[in-house]
Amino acid sequence: MDWGTELWDQYDIIEKHTQSGLELVEKYVKFVKERTEIEQSYAKQLRNLSKKYNQKRSSKDEPDCRLSSYQSFLDILNEMNDYAGQRELIAENMIMNICIDLTKYLQELKQERKSYLLEAKKAQQSLESTYKQLDSSKKRFEREWREAERAAQNAEKTDQDINATKADVEKAKQQAHMRARVAEECKNDYAAHLQKYNKEQSQFYFNDMPIIFNKLQGLDERRIQKLAQGYMLFSDTEKHVMPIIGKCLEGITKAGTNVNEKNDTMVIIEQNKSGFERPGDLEFEDYSQGINRASSDSSLSTPKGPIDLLGKNRSKNFWLFKRSKLSSSTHTPFSTPPAPSPPNGAPSPKFGRDPLSYCLKEINKTVKPRISSFRTLRRSKFTPDKILPTVTEDFGHLPPEQRRKRLQQKLEEISKELQKEADQSEALGKMKDVYEKNPQMGDPASLATQISQTSQNIERLKGELNKYETWLSEAGVRGETLRYRAHAINNNGAHEVLSPDGAHSDESTPDSSQAIYAEFDDDFEDEEPVTPIGKCTAMYNFPGASEGTIAMEEGEELAVVEEDKGDGWTRVRRHNGDEGYIPTSYVAITLNK
Repeated sequence: MDWGTELWDQYDIIEKHTQSGLELVEKYVKFVKERTEIEQSYAKQLRNLSKKYNQKRSSKDEPDCRLSSYQSFLDILNEMNDYAGQRELIAENMIMNICIDLTKYLQELKQERKSYLLEAKKAQQSLESTYKQLDSSKKRFEREWREAERAAQNAEKTDQDINATKADVEKAKQQAHMRARVAEECKNDYAAHLQKYNKEQSQFYFNDMPIIFNKLQGLDERRIQKLAQGYMLFSDTEKHVMPIIGKCLEGITKAGTNVNEKNDTMVIIEQNKSGFERPGDLEFEDYSQGINRASSDSSLSTPKGPIDLLGKNRSKNFWLFKRSKLSSSTHTPFSTPPAPSPPNGAPSPKFGRDPLSYCLKEINKTVKPRISSFRTLRRSKFTPDKILPTVTEDFGHLPPEQRRKRLQQKLEEISKELQKEADQSEALGKMKDVYEKNPQMGDPASLATQISQTSQNIERLKGELNKYETWLSEAGVRGETLRYRAHAINNNGAHEVLSPDGAHSDESTPDSSQAIYAEFDDDFEDEEPVTPIGKCTAMYNFPGASEGTIAMEEGEELAVVEEDKGDGWTRVRRHNGDEGYIPTSYVAITLNK
């Protein structure tokens, strides 16, 4: 079934339906655009939310960063940020695959529909024009036929008139004959136009319009099919990112399972453990020993024992954590006040009948307020005036355990810097020696400033290393003291080694200019061959005249033993076992994966 056969007379309905279908496509495109705006707004809000709560801080600034619950929360924020990215991807794909594609296709349909309607209009105008010609010829034929009838009647009347002359009769007959001939011509013309119109009408209703209607039908069906694809893309676009969204949600679930309350507890202990010992029991201070009765009950004197002593104690500061040098201090956090010397004199009448009860009451009044709670003790931990402690270079303001950790971290940082400076000094020494052997490669004097600066940095870092090791020893580090045992280069090019006790030992060679390569030769002889990390192919000839280098020819393949450390030289090995350094720029290197 098609429109050309079943809807041959429903031109207006077809035109209205096709227009309504195109408007539906426009409406759907507008709907998808608004949906993408919602997705983009949602993604933007999610990103802002993640950014708001994901204030990145280092572990030094934020101790909670090491907690698994905190890390899991950061993971959730990162997953939400990725989730927002997927929502943005949904919006972008909908715009590209639905909005832009359907809008372009809609324009094509509009142009095609317009051309079909224009063809139908032209066919209809042609048929109407033919019909007008038919109608005109029909009216002319009708008019001429009536004129011919009147002329014939007039001729017959004139012929029967006895008063009419023969000339009048002949004229009337000629007029009637002429009108009859004109009427016959109009009849033939009307018949021709009628035949033409019937033919065009048949062509219009059975051929031209059905073809146009069928074309409009195909256009509408293609529109519906394209719209259906747009409907499916609306769902498929989101389905394509569902696996990634699922991974984001799985990541959030994993973040929840990664929370380890026991580990967080250990981290809190590690971060905040002070290393102090628990306070011991307070000793009983028997102030009653200073109350002595006189030989006579009537002789009374002003008491100077408990009240005076308590008053003195009240003016002193009460320290919960008394900090001192750990290496030499043997005192407990609570120092026992010295026992007061018993004063002489009779008891005061205010003691009543039981002087001991009165003294104990006075002790409670003075001692209890000073140790009312751990909160009060902690606030008075460092200074009685509650002034924040001064941060010192040796971290002496920290509790012992935290101090040891900070000192160990500082030693690790200094060791890494020292190793870096030592490697740089070693590289500069090799480069200087190469320049001295081959002046065409560079001026050795140009490296003097860098060598001097590196030596100064090494000496400065050694001093800091010894200083922090001393402080760490004073802090009573547990286990072996962290030492930097890496080789360093002194100003003379000799190898300097830090002994386990922190002392420096020089291992100088007779010829300082050959110290570096002599050491490498010793390493090659004593150590086992290093496993190659790759291979290289020589692009140029290299004579290898300097000591420590190795000659090579263009196209020769060598095994790479040590990568370039920034000095422009690479350590290689031949198949026969010979090793040495070659310029990195002379070879094409391929490292093993």
